[in-house]
Amino acid sequence: MPLAEAMAPGVAKAIEEFRPDVVIADQQAVAGGLVAERLGVRWATSATTSAEFTGALDGLPKIDAWLDGQMNEVRGRIGDPESAADPRFSPDLVLAFTTEELAGRPARAGDRIRYVGPSIAERPATTDFPWEWLDPARLAVLVTLGTANTDAGARFLTECREAVRARAGRFQTVIVDPEGVLTPDTPDTPDTPDSSNTPDSSNTQGIRETSSTPDDKDVLVCRYVPQLPLLERVSAVVCHAGHNTVCETLWHGVPLVVAPIRDDQPVVAAQVVDAGAGVRVRFGRARAAGLGEALDTVLYEPGYRIAAERVGASFRAAGGAVAAAGHLEALAAKTGGHATPTPEGDR
Repeated sequence: MPLAEAMAPGVAKAIEEFRPDVVIADQQAVAGGLVAERLGVRWATSATTSAEFTGALDGLPKIDAWLDGQMNEVRGRIGDPESAADPRFSPDLVLAFTTEELAGRPARAGDRIRYVGPSIAERPATTDFPWEWLDPARLAVLVTLGTANTDAGARFLTECREAVRARAGRFQTVIVDPEGVLTPDTPDTPDTPDSSNTPDSSNTQGIRETSSTPDDKDVLVCRYVPQLPLLERVSAVVCHAGHNTVCETLWHGVPLVVAPIRDDQPVVAAQVVDAGAGVRVRFGRARAAGLGEALDTVLYEPGYRIAAERVGASFRAAGGAVAAAGHLEALAAKTGGHATPTPEGDR
């Protein structure tokens, strides 16, 4: 709520100067919808995670009521006090970058939701990842906690490495360790430039490799990886259930072991399990033995891959960015001409 109030003047200025037919407001940046509504401009919600659709607070009515009260208070200060619309759900259009095959039936706003699947586009390729390390005759696993969770990940990544070490020879594993929290088995090799840039486990600062021996063919620890191309080569992913990583993985028909940490991740993890596309473990308590068993399950029980492929097919059929643009154009056409925001002084 403080962010919404801080953003409101800038959002209002931008709308008044640009005079858009439609405002696209991120679901977590409620100032966009509230200010657009106050100025009489149609707005659409962009929901980059489906956690808000699930009715996660249905069993917590006091918290749900408190949140509604907070929304009403901030609406009174920066929005239209006469409105009753939830600023997280546009009354006209909610773009959901997922599908019902993963998210399930929505508990709210179902009539306004348009499922367009994840917006996945090609990214600059890197020549620095050691692709020759991957053996095409062996299965491969990717372990990543994204770039925002590494401060909490040392123990978990260590347990993951122990789990895959116990399966040496059966499959190869790439572990993403952006902050170097894993104790290396050998001294680090120098950083090399990396042109990749992915939301959850890539940036432009370089790849670092650490292995137990120079000829280690089982475990590769990297500071960053080209995630999308790598997902084309792996057979399973262990991750924090971040929505980006989950959707990118399922896009490629790859099953998951999910260990949610915070925010929307428990909801997304539940969606993966309900879809049959993965196994959930407890981030704070997972040990090597349990992680190894979970990996064995998604790697060797074909139902998980079949479910992941089903979700991936639904993603590709949903249309992505092109479909989202079509829905926005249709909404803009309903304005009947170029929008003229109501001046602040006329409210």
